[in-house]
Amino acid sequence: MNFFIDIVRQLSRACGVFASLLIASAIVVVCQMVVLRYFLQESTVWQTDYVTYALVAATLIGSPYVLLIKGHVNVDLLPHYLNLSARKLLAFIASLCGLLFTVILAWKGYEMFAEALHGGWVTDTIWELPLWIPYLSLPLGVGLLSLQYVADILALLNGRDMPFAMDSHSAFEGE
Repeated sequence: MNFFIDIVRQLSRACGVFASLLIASAIVVVCQMVVLRYFLQESTVWQTDYVTYALVAATLIGSPYVLLIKGHVNVDLLPHYLNLSARKLLAFIASLCGLLFTVILAWKGYEMFAEALHGGWVTDTIWELPLWIPYLSLPLGVGLLSLQYVADILALLNGRDMPFAMDSHSAFEGE
């Protein structure tokens, strides 16, 4: 079980690196687009689409890393006042709900990706990018997010991690 958790965490870290590279490439492309349009007076064809799809892909593919580091918005008022066992139960239920949602979203994203791939869908811009390429980021990123939820649930159940990235004390135990 620890091997699985470690592998998923490494995948999530790789997703974070890849998302960072996508954001960096989007910044470079925006700078290139500014130089082309305003200094060289040339038109741009693919740059706007690329930046849009790269930022969306960075968001989706980077989501497992955000869950790994607990970087998402987390209201921890209630867990702060619960004892450890109630905190673990709440974290388990919350993670289970997150897992259910992401599995459904990954499946629907895969259906959309497959339909675009088999239907030969392209963007309606002059670039005519095949839409399966940007659509792939939804089932890929959310599917890996589902794996991170599974790893978090397993780490919670075997006591490897504390729920809500908190220590084992509650507000009632006198920190």
